[in-house]
Amino acid sequence: MSKVALITGITGQDGLYLAELLLSKGYEVHGFIRGQNNPKLELVQSIVPDLKVHFGDLLDSSSITRTLDASTPDEFYNLGAISFVAYSWENAHVTSQVTGLGVLNALEAIRLYAGSDIQKVRFYQASSSEMFGKVQEVPQRETTLLWPRSPYGVSKVYGHYMTINYRESYGMHASSGILFNHESPRRGTEFVTRKVSIAVAKIKLGLQDSLTLGNLDASRDWGYAGDYVRAMWLMLQQPIADDYVISTGHTHSIRDLLDAAFGHVGITDWEKYVKQDPRFMRPAEVDLLVGDSTKAHEKLGWTPEVDFEQLVGMMVENDLKEQTDLHRP
Repeated sequence: MSKVALITGITGQDGLYLAELLLSKGYEVHGFIRGQNNPKLELVQSIVPDLKVHFGDLLDSSSITRTLDASTPDEFYNLGAISFVAYSWENAHVTSQVTGLGVLNALEAIRLYAGSDIQKVRFYQASSSEMFGKVQEVPQRETTLLWPRSPYGVSKVYGHYMTINYRESYGMHASSGILFNHESPRRGTEFVTRKVSIAVAKIKLGLQDSLTLGNLDASRDWGYAGDYVRAMWLMLQQPIADDYVISTGHTHSIRDLLDAAFGHVGITDWEKYVKQDPRFMRPAEVDLLVGDSTKAHEKLGWTPEVDFEQLVGMMVENDLKEQTDLHRP
């Protein structure tokens, strides 16, 4: 019998890459989608046509329960969240509900569904490096004190500790992946990496004159989403649930990102194309994130395969093709 997996947040880049990975391993994959008129539904069905779709909402516990009954999963990957950090200041309440309380709703639904067989469904929670916020040590590891600096980060901390609580209180096989920034050509256009790759493609093709950003000195540990979903799967194959930092261990600034993206199309003097606007500055900036994923290397056997330059090149090439196709006469 093939394993069955249920994925929330299936419309995001991680959900799509994870669904592809699980299908390639022979899983039956179910996706939990918010709203029957979700604009990304068609995209999801075109990329993973074998996906079985269920409609519901992480804020509606009954819809999670119905989906558990209908899909009977062995593994539940909770990737659903309001994940754009800048948006979380403007909508702190809804971010806290979906990204925080949504985790509790999923865990409680699984607990009630599993009954006495508490490990019937293995649970993965998508935690985030944004939980470290005002970093207390460099690099950040599983034991680093959490000090979030955004409503998104605070919500992720709630979900992270709730996952630990259900593991320790009920014996649930519940693991959290503390994933550092991970990108891909499927990244949403509101995120800085994709914003840069699209702008570079348009500037190279003569479709755009400039790019406006916020803090150019913020540094992140950027990896490839396709690599990171492998780590998610590996966590749920372990006999004992645990928490793992997933990262490359290398940090790059926005300036490094601009160097790599513009350099990929042969532009070395990018400063004349880039403007800064205070509107894009965070109220409380997270200046330096870099993860220590030694535990994942040793216990999961996981290592990233795509480096920073390859990732940026992959994204720029994708957007060059998209923009060329879009503007072809």
